[in-house]
This record gives sequence, structure tokens and C-alpha cells, in this order.
Amino acid sequence: MKHNNQETPKSSSKQPRHTHSIDLYAAQCGKCLKWRLVDTQEEFEEIRSKLIEEPFYCDKKPDVSCENPADIEYDATRTWVIDKPNTPKTPEGFKRTLVLRRDFSKLDAYYITPTGKRLRTRNEMASFIKANPKYKDVSPFDFDFVSPKIMEDTIPEHVVKKASSNGNGNSRIKTPKDEV
Repeated sequence: MKHNNQETPKSSSKQPRHTHSIDLYAAQCGKCLKWRLVDTQEEFEEIRSKLIEEPFYCDKKPDVSCENPADIEYDATRTWVIDKPNTPKTPEGFKRTLVLRRDFSKLDAYYITPTGKRLRTRNEMASFIKANPKYKDVSPFDFDFVSPKIMEDTIPEHVVKKASSNGNGNSRIKTPKDEV
């Protein structure tokens, strides 16, 4: 997965709000290690959910083989994040959303329910399911709130990173790209 930085003005504020959203999904071939674009979030989740038992190979895409050039190269033109293999697919009707923190320190995982409610934890999901018997066949354990790993070598140069000389992370420094 990769994130693209976009600025979206917030209508109720004078300051622009920075949003970071996933603009592409990709899977790496287990044979040639080339990156292949994946068309949809649903397709990406399907590949990711069984990656250990069924590794992704280029030939799983129609008319593609390891002989073809990569669809996309891993580089710092965008921020890359790597999701944990075998993370379960999002149950039907729900949507997994990842929000990149402004300082690029972490992605926060949320699930949007079929009713539009945004949930942050498995406990919130359990409460939602209990309050909505219509979803009784869905388990809170069908949802994984683990965040993908942000690849530090692809974080933009202008991002201010947390630094800590005393271990509490309160001081901040700017790290030049060649030092990451």
C-alpha cells in the first residue's frame, strides 16, 4: 500500500487540513519481487488475507508474468506502508480505513460500519454488533486494528519527526532524507 499526500481545505477553518489517503494498492511477487498494482481495496485484502498460504505471483494477474516490467517501483516518490500478511478481509458491508498521522509516525486503523459509524477498537466493534443484532454473524475478531508499517525511507523530507533525548518523545527534529 502507498499513501499520497493531499491538501483538502476544511470549510469551517482558516487553516487547510492535511489528509493522507491510500491512492494505490500493490502486492510483491514472491518469485521475482516485482511490485504489481492491485485494482481495488477488496482485491488487495483478498491477496493479503491468505498471503502466507497462497503467496502472490505475477501470473495471478491476467496476461502478466515475471518477465514483464514492474507496475511500480519502490522509491521515495510516495510514502509506502506494508500491511501485515494474513490480516483478515474486512467483513462484507464494513470498510477498513487507514488514517496517516500528520507526523507520519503511525497509521490508525478504523472500520466504517454499514450504518456509517466509525469504530476504533475491537471493544467498540463488539458493542456495535451487540446493539445491532442484524450483524450477529460477524465477530469482533473478524476485524484487525493493527496498523501497517510505515517505510521510513519513503517519508517525505519535510516531515518533522519525533525525537527523544529523554525517552518521552516531546522534542522534535527534522531528519534530512539521506539520514533516514
